[in-house]
Amino acid sequence: MKLLIIEDEIPLRDSIQQYMETQGYRCETAGNFMEAMDKIDFYEYDCVLVDIGIPMGSGLDIVKELKAIKSKAGIIIISARDAVDDKISGLQLGSDDYLTKPFHLSELNARIAAVIRRRHFNGDEKIMFNEIEISHVAKSVKVKGTSVELTQKEFDLLVYFINNKGRVITKSALAQHIWGDHYDQVVSYDFLYTHIKNLRKKLVEAGAEDYIKTIYGTGYKFTDN
Repeated sequence: MKLLIIEDEIPLRDSIQQYMETQGYRCETAGNFMEAMDKIDFYEYDCVLVDIGIPMGSGLDIVKELKAIKSKAGIIIISARDAVDDKISGLQLGSDDYLTKPFHLSELNARIAAVIRRRHFNGDEKIMFNEIEISHVAKSVKVKGTSVELTQKEFDLLVYFINNKGRVITKSALAQHIWGDHYDQVVSYDFLYTHIKNLRKKLVEAGAEDYIKTIYGTGYKFTDN
């Protein structure tokens, strides 16, 4: 699962990033309005944390942009402002939650998990795809009731595939999902091929059907058809 942290206070931004990475998330950051806009227009995220008062613009305009581009990301506004009007504005624009500074990182983690669960898991802790069971909270996978040990990137790929089941996903989109900020440094897709090969092997060996179909020259499709 990938987060974007839009926050200009460097100590807070760093502490959020470090804590959330210990919880298994991949985190990217932006310190001002323009940097944030560049990232949300180019990359996909599972959840975006937005501070209202950032340099060069307003976090509320970032929420508007996320809605305009029909982003699937959950949105949590984090702000020192405790005014009711700010909360109402953020929620009316389409944010999923509002957290007032200062806050405990454990509470932020719980809020993020709840938003992602609503967005990707229909509010449930688990999602099922035939014989495959995924728990977002435990970050675990089972096939026919037997646990399958996946790396963090393999887990993220599987969730991404299932959330986009039936769609052809380009190699570029998958690489962006894995590398994030470092996507521009990718010179080949060998790293991607290795992760997909390992994920496919582990699932099949555990008794799952081979749902990851290669679309020659384009990418992959996760389907049981």
